Amino acid sequence: MFRIEADLLIPGSGDPIKNGCVVIEGGTVTYAGAIEGAPKGGGGFRTVRVPTVMPGMWDCHGHFIGIRSANIEEMIRTPVPVLSGRIVKDAERALAAGFTSVREPGGFGIYLSRIIDEGTVAGPHIYGAGASLSQTGGHGDFHSYPLDFVASLAGKGWLTVLCDGEAECRKGVRRNLRVGARLIKVLASGGVMSELDHPIHQQFSDEELRAIVDEASRADRIVAAHCHGKPGIVAALKAGCQTIEHGTYLDEESAEMIIERKATLVPTRFILERLFRFAKEIGVPDYAYAKLQYVTSRHLDALKLAIRKGVHIACGTDIYSSAGSPVGWGLNGSEPAYLVEAGMSPPKAIEAATANGPPTLGPQAPKSGILRAGFDADVLAVAGDPARNIEVLANPASITHVWKSGALVKAPAG
Repeated sequence: MFRIEADLLIPGSGDPIKNGCVVIEGGTVTYAGAIEGAPKGGGGFRTVRVPTVMPGMWDCHGHFIGIRSANIEEMIRTPVPVLSGRIVKDAERALAAGFTSVREPGGFGIYLSRIIDEGTVAGPHIYGAGASLSQTGGHGDFHSYPLDFVASLAGKGWLTVLCDGEAECRKGVRRNLRVGARLIKVLASGGVMSELDHPIHQQFSDEELRAIVDEASRADRIVAAHCHGKPGIVAALKAGCQTIEHGTYLDEESAEMIIERKATLVPTRFILERLFRFAKEIGVPDYAYAKLQYVTSRHLDALKLAIRKGVHIACGTDIYSSAGSPVGWGLNGSEPAYLVEAGMSPPKAIEAATANGPPTLGPQAPKSGILRAGFDADVLAVAGDPARNIEVLANPASITHVWKSGALVKAPAG
């Protein structure tokens, strides 16, 4: 049991409270508010005094796949046990950086979560989608490899599964539900890191997208749609997808659609900025760099538009490289600063990284992301005031304490 006294309490949603207090009992927050109204700590409580207390952060778009370069093809050239060992360290880095929850739209996280939940290794709560659904020749296909080989990866827990036609799309959803997926991910447009497709083009037909959403919704799962181009954004929203990932070619009309349909944008500014900046150092393929040159600036314009329009935004990085890379796990806290740079206020960026995270799971959402009685005790202490200086969240050393489900998993030495 903990009593956390703070100069500033940032609840995740709502106004900050000076001289705040958070009380944790078991895995639940039992009080969060002004210190004057806090229950007195008894002999069983440990009192911790910190500058700022806030909810644990959410990365709503990150991939645990264990590669060390930017080239996704490294994944199929590397033995799975090697990839698995790396993602264990990646999970530790994410937690130490203050990310107590990760929504993973494609990757090995659906399996990594099992060994974290059983206590074998340290890491955040992971809500995995399993394999992303891709059409043949789409963003999730490995275009330079034989099609039969790529199709054979589907049964091995790989990053994507190829689906063509409504029946295969439904089977792809069911295959992921079978291994415990908490959401479904569809690649509804072309992408940047895939070789031959164009980011603007819609992928999957309208009928296929509706079949995916229908199959997922019957199991109370939302569908997250990878979309760069407007055709994919519009088609995904019409089909009932509830989150749009990236949104590079978002315009006034499609932004209004997101608002009207109460959907969420997960913009992932981090990955585009960093891939473009460190392209040579991390081995971005030439075909991907050519796309980055025009996508990166267009994405910033779309993000600025979304913020001005009041689109509901959740924080996500699209990190997929292992710790130690310039785009690796542990750097997740940089994303809120990119949101501020695009025009969002620091308090709203904090909300995007906390309170706005759980709703991206729809009916599977936990009571998390907010410091309020009855919510999960995923809590951070920060050496600074992120509401004034958002960049403090980008430095894992500034995250002095981390509580996950009420257990203190990071604290200063001594």
